[in-house]
Amino acid sequence: MLHTRPAAVAGFFYPGSRTALASDVRERIAEAPAGHGPVPKALIVPHAGYVYSGPIAAAGYATLAAARDTIRRVVLFGPAHRVAVRGLALPEAHAFATPLGTVDIDRDAVERVRHLRQVVERDDVHAHEHALEVQLPFLQTVLADFRLVPFAVGQATAEDVAEVMDALWGGPETLVVVSSDLSHYHPYATARAIDRATADAVLKLAGALDHEQACGATPINGLVACARARKLAPALLDLRNSGDTAGDRSRVVGYAAFAFTQQARHDA
Repeated sequence: MLHTRPAAVAGFFYPGSRTALASDVRERIAEAPAGHGPVPKALIVPHAGYVYSGPIAAAGYATLAAARDTIRRVVLFGPAHRVAVRGLALPEAHAFATPLGTVDIDRDAVERVRHLRQVVERDDVHAHEHALEVQLPFLQTVLADFRLVPFAVGQATAEDVAEVMDALWGGPETLVVVSSDLSHYHPYATARAIDRATADAVLKLAGALDHEQACGATPINGLVACARARKLAPALLDLRNSGDTAGDRSRVVGYAAFAFTQQARHDA
């Protein structure tokens, strides 16, 4: 039976009304630096409440303006926070809803990877998961028309993630998004040092992040593996924490936005 996964965190992580949400996202993107380089093939963006990480996420999504009518599929990976799962979980639902409308699941893409041993289909893993949902209003704002392939990543390896990414990599019509925050609940100065080292590792395509550095370490490591193999160039768009945006500085959460473009890397 066809069904839609309803918004689970509207009114909590982001505004619950269509009008307020549309205005909030448009304003955040307008305030972000405009993207002037090549359109990214992949992004890493954070997934906290918009008051905390929204400006950093907007820095990533602002780079997609030139591809508004080109990108037709978004392959989205984020950590499973609420329900334990072995592998990468797709939803059984055929669409995801937010106050801005519904986004259809790309069933053709699902059929291409559902046979892989690490891929499962479980609505319960997605039902209350915020890491993927909070990306949708940004995508609904910056892209004209797209379908979604959302993976909640549980107990899996970077190789598991990279295999799925490779299978769905596609061309300019496909965008890969990894949803991840960085360090959690350190004092401000400590978090800045940890997150800077994490960002440097990503920029060097070093991989091997752990979950103390990033809650989405597994999908980040999978993306880094793909980026190395495909010679993508990573760029850091923003690096801040909740102490810089809307929280106190005694226990902060780190956020970063990265863009990966399909061009030759120029190592220092």
